[in-house]
Amino acid sequence: MRFGYTLMTEQSGPRELVRHAVDAERVGFDFEVSSDHYFPWLDEQGHASYAWAVLGAVAQATSRVELMTYVTCPTIRYHPVVVAQKAATLGVLSEGRFLLNLGAGENLNEHVVGERWPAVVERHDMLEEAVEIIRLLLDGERLNFDGQHFRADQAYLWDRPEEPVEIGVAVSGAVSIERFAPLADHLVTTEPEASILEKWDAVREEHGEGASRKIGQIPICWDTDAEAAKERAHEQFRWFGGGWKVNADLPTTEAFAGASQFVRPDDVAESIPCGPDLDAIVEAASAFWEAGFTDLALVQVGEEKQQEFLDQAAGPLLERLRAAAPDS
Repeated sequence: MRFGYTLMTEQSGPRELVRHAVDAERVGFDFEVSSDHYFPWLDEQGHASYAWAVLGAVAQATSRVELMTYVTCPTIRYHPVVVAQKAATLGVLSEGRFLLNLGAGENLNEHVVGERWPAVVERHDMLEEAVEIIRLLLDGERLNFDGQHFRADQAYLWDRPEEPVEIGVAVSGAVSIERFAPLADHLVTTEPEASILEKWDAVREEHGEGASRKIGQIPICWDTDAEAAKERAHEQFRWFGGGWKVNADLPTTEAFAGASQFVRPDDVAESIPCGPDLDAIVEAASAFWEAGFTDLALVQVGEEKQQEFLDQAAGPLLERLRAAAPDS
């Protein structure tokens, strides 16, 4: 079991993110994931810097931790050939420490380029083509591609790491698992459901694919003051309980505020461990390794307590997590 730290571009500025990345490596996290947003979820979060510039800086400021996107949508805001170039460049800068995680995206971040927001079936069609294009380019192909959604004309990546960047894909239900388990190297999901992982493994086995990593993520709101933690989690993370089917389609921070207006602090605290109790965080995280996950990234909610979390709580928390998790 590997434990990671989330560079949440929605709640911290770019300079702070790089500083946190260095400190997260120092205290012992195994990997670091970065969100890739154009908007925060809520206005209260207040940030949305360019993930790829941040990750480039982090690649130079760190030396050991693995780096990942969590996740990048390669279909509307970005063309897949550009995502492939970014991933390959980051693979070189990090000396092979980068893993590209992809997903079908959210309207919140993709509508900004003025394109319509497709229905989920079409978004999955687009993602499948994008994964194919990115894979071929990362493998060193000089690519001509004429698909239903994307074209590429003599595309080629001139700078690539010695080993091709591996690809994870975010999935949820059976349909997306059937579609992407044979195409990806690794699974990404935020739901600690054993059935998702079992279905993923079964589909991969049917297609002759080997074992893969299962990469999850869990929000926490550590604070020495439990009530302050609850209030902060409500202010900045009340959107979290909406679920993928809601969160993928809402277009603006105002829409997320409206959709979560009746969510109470106590409701948020039921799904996000809030306060100083490290054992409560370990208990919440245990659902992931019990389901069969291999990797789990923590999201510490709120910039205002980020440095204090890294300086005071992260080290002891990692010790407890590794003591509790099997084969960590």
